[in-house]
Amino acid sequence: MSGVAIASSSQLAADVGAEIARAGGNAVDAAIAAMIVSMTSEPGVCSLGGSGFVTIGPADAPAVTIEGYAAMPGLGVPRELLGTNAFGIEMGYGGGMHTIIGYGSIAVPGAIAALGQASARFGRLPWRELVMPAVEIHRRGFALPSSCRHYLQFAGEPIFGWESGSDSIFRKASGELVAARTTVRIPGLADTLAVIAEEGAASFYTGDLGHAIADHVSNNGGALSRRDLAEYRVQERPSLSIDLDEWRIATSPAPAVGGATLAAMLTLVDDVDTTGWNSKFVAQCVEIQRSVLAYRRDHLDTSDNLEAAIGRFLMQVDERSLPVSADTVHTSATDAEGTGCAITMSAGYGSGVMPPGTGCWLNNSLGEVELNPEGLKIAEPGTRLSSNMAPTVARKKDGTVLATGSPGADRITTAIFQVLVNYIHFGMSLTDSVAHSRAHVEHVGEHFRVAMEPDLDAREVRMEQRHFDSKSMFFGGVAATEWGPTTGFAVAADPRRQGGTAIAEAR
Repeated sequence: MSGVAIASSSQLAADVGAEIARAGGNAVDAAIAAMIVSMTSEPGVCSLGGSGFVTIGPADAPAVTIEGYAAMPGLGVPRELLGTNAFGIEMGYGGGMHTIIGYGSIAVPGAIAALGQASARFGRLPWRELVMPAVEIHRRGFALPSSCRHYLQFAGEPIFGWESGSDSIFRKASGELVAARTTVRIPGLADTLAVIAEEGAASFYTGDLGHAIADHVSNNGGALSRRDLAEYRVQERPSLSIDLDEWRIATSPAPAVGGATLAAMLTLVDDVDTTGWNSKFVAQCVEIQRSVLAYRRDHLDTSDNLEAAIGRFLMQVDERSLPVSADTVHTSATDAEGTGCAITMSAGYGSGVMPPGTGCWLNNSLGEVELNPEGLKIAEPGTRLSSNMAPTVARKKDGTVLATGSPGADRITTAIFQVLVNYIHFGMSLTDSVAHSRAHVEHVGEHFRVAMEPDLDAREVRMEQRHFDSKSMFFGGVAATEWGPTTGFAVAADPRRQGGTAIAEAR
């Protein structure tokens, strides 16, 4: 038996992953191709100018995470420019939020470098074959996803409307936002992707394309320089691994604080004695989230040595001594050889900046205040930023492999946590695990409250509550795939985000 299962944030991306699998690609190839489509065909939600993590679990080796996250820019730039030329905006997304955008909010992007490294290390097909499907899609145009239109209702004007030419891509001549499923074309993007396909991932960093990106930012007062791009390097690290029931779960290590947060929640849930989502477990789930997220806020988010802080954090969790009282896209893939691949990428909420002729929006990773509470001037140039991301690959003792992850800013870890508990701990089907109602503990001012989807019994929850009338993409968009030696493939894409799935066998 051969083949690949893919779950992504859109059916368009999943179908491209299946096309790559039928051409002989493995799970890594399929996930990379699907991710490139997802990053470029969900305007506002993500872009090539983003960053992220790739977790790969080979059948015959320990899982690794390729870290291509955003870095602090400013190499060779006068120090007085760091932390300038950006501005704050407010928008109604998620019930209201603040973020910082503009040229000074742009960090060094690592997405293309990470995907290139994953292809070279673990892929089977040539890089060009993984990128060309996206080139063809952007030459003919694509249908605007409804999830993107929903986000653009809030972000279109304040984020993408201030730099000339950016906002007009998804607006009518009258200024009205186009409807979902309207064919959209992003000028210059097909040519940019063609360059990346033919010249390799390095073209984004040291070629004419990279020079155009860096020069546009620096010429407008941003800190991103040609040197930042040229000296950017991905890091390949052992994944952060924990055990839950009969599964070994591997997720992203530092600087992805999301991986440590997920590991802590899963470790604590191992003590929970319940058979499902009764009122007792709802209260326990909320309390686990609150205790972990409170520790993160007080000890991790402001740490100047995140790796050491995460080590202390997980030790306390293992000893049960923990004190208790942007948007993103994700693709998962598994293949019949037992390899799992989970990729999460983000451009933050978007800086609104698109270098002329590239079709490539750039990130506002420096301006994500929930990750960078101290502001734009975060660290020395070259320093990696912190991330909520937690792309995860889990392996059961019988050889079954599961790949999963989610977009959703600080809801990423709580979404994955609840899906894994549903599937591994409670024995739900993969589809039901992803679709089940969720709770998310959020930090508001000086206190915590819990946001809840319908049908959760909150009678025993002792915390301020915010109830949603229906399931919402606010709670993430989990994509999960599985392959088992006796059960074969299973796939699930979150109905909250209208994701896509596919199962394909090699020709």
